[in-house]
Amino acid sequence: QVQLVESGGGSVQAGGSLSLSCAPSGRTFGSYTLGYFRQAPGKEREFVASIGWEPGTTYYGDSVKGRFTISRDNAKHTIYLQMNSLKPEDTAVYTCAATRSSYALYIHQFTYWGQGTQVTVSS
Repeated sequence: QVQLVESGGGSVQAGGSLSLSCAPSGRTFGSYTLGYFRQAPGKEREFVASIGWEPGTTYYGDSVKGRFTISRDNAKHTIYLQMNSLKPEDTAVYTCAATRSSYALYIHQFTYWGQGTQVTVSS
């Protein structure tokens, strides 16, 4: 069983920046693809970004491309989601997820899920 420890999030005005981090438990960080999904009230869960352990396996949802950057620090067993130029429509609960797949973009591909953290962007 993998537990995902999430941190970051909070509130910011439109145009501002926030960052999230996610650290899975265990010693097999290098063999997991990790990512973030978000869900706003009344909306379906949406893919934000994911990053695999191989080069070239980084993906972004269309709504965040060019504004969000996902990265991983294998030495710290942590991934980071840097969110810039935030918009009110980015307001949601952001949840970290992990999978043994070499790359993943869809909810059903992810096996482990964190508790989620709130991101609120005010206009």
